[in-house]
Parts: sequence; structure tokens; C-alpha cells
Amino acid sequence: MQADIWSLLAGNSLFWLTLTVGIFLLAERVSRATGNHPLANPVLLSIGLIVTILRLGEVDYADYLAGSQLIHLILGPATVALAVPLWRHRRQVREMAFPILAALAVGAPFAMASALAIASVFGLSKPLQLSLIPKSTTAGIAVGVADVIGGNPSLTVVLVILTGIIGAIAVTPIMNAMNIRDIAARGFALGLTSHGIGTARAFQVDPVAGTFSSLAMALNGFLTALAAGWLFA
Repeated sequence: MQADIWSLLAGNSLFWLTLTVGIFLLAERVSRATGNHPLANPVLLSIGLIVTILRLGEVDYADYLAGSQLIHLILGPATVALAVPLWRHRRQVREMAFPILAALAVGAPFAMASALAIASVFGLSKPLQLSLIPKSTTAGIAVGVADVIGGNPSLTVVLVILTGIIGAIAVTPIMNAMNIRDIAARGFALGLTSHGIGTARAFQVDPVAGTFSSLAMALNGFLTALAAGWLFA
């Protein structure tokens, strides 16, 4: 009887959508309960719980993905909505235009070059190296870049998620250790290296940090798409 009920639910698209949203809301509550501790990242907690459910229920990922497709559809509008805080803090952004461009000019190429260098040191194959190059950009851009330059888009998605989660967890202790206290600088560095997941973490900390993180995410995506296509395609 229980197996029949589970089979019925598992085949229902609304079930997976509701479950995903519910798990993320639960993960957010857990994160807030810990004072937004970096290790209690809502994305990390959600991924862990959803993977556990899929494994225990022996549900194919393709079935889960088909059921939660609506989340992918609203990802674009949600990204565009990041322009709202940018507009609210436009004066501060204008005042820091030169540091922003300088950080972008150094950070974006370094993110690609460092990934390529590390992959080379460990003797990874060429397709794996190319899959690593766009890891610091948001998934939508990273997949397109990987496809153009000869990487594996599916692997790139995994690397993008890992990069975002690691960055969101590590940014606070690293910035504190480096004695970087400027909230805008912290946010920009996080968005530059850890795209959307890092930006979500930045908004948890401070609206200004989130604003500069979303700006860095957009600029880095644009520059990486141009540079990677030119250098590696």
C-alpha cells in the first residue's frame, strides 16, 4: 500500500515541485536558526536532503527534473529581478566604478586561469580542463560556454554548484582572516567567484553585499563568455 502511494506521488510533477520548495523553505529556517552560519547554507542543505530522498525512493533524476521544471523557468525572471537592488544602490555603484572594473579585470581571468592550471597539475584530460573554465559563472552561462569551448556541460553544472557552495561557506572566514571589512568588497568578491549561490549568501549577510555580488555575477558572466570563447573555442 505504501509502495503504491509512493509510486503515485513520485509520478506527480506537482509533488516534486512542492517538495523542492518545501525543503528549501525548511533549509532556510534551519539556516536562520543557526544565525546564518556558512555551513548551514540553504542550498547545501536542500541538495543533501533531496538527494537522500531520491536515493531512498529509487527515483531517477530525470523524473525529478521533469517534475520540478517550473523552478528552472522562473530562474531567468529571478535573475533579472536582481536589477532592483542595483538600482537602489546605483549611487554607491557609480562611486566604486573604478575598483569594480579593476577587480573584474583581475578576478575573471584569474578564475579561469587558476582552474585550468590546477586541472593541468592533476593531469586531467582536456575536456575536463575545459569543463572547469567557466565554473565561476552562473549555470546558464557556464553551460553555454562549456559547450562552445569543447567541455562537458553536464560536468560543468556540477562544478558550478560545487564552486558556489564552497564559496558561500568559505567566504566569511577567508575575508575575516584577510581583514577585509568593506561589505561591498566582500559581496563583489563573492559574486565574482561563486555566482548565484554566493549572491544568495551575500543577501543573507547584507543588502549592499548582495547588490555588489549580483553585479559581479553579471559582469563576470559577460566577461567569461567573451574571453573563454575567444581564448579556448
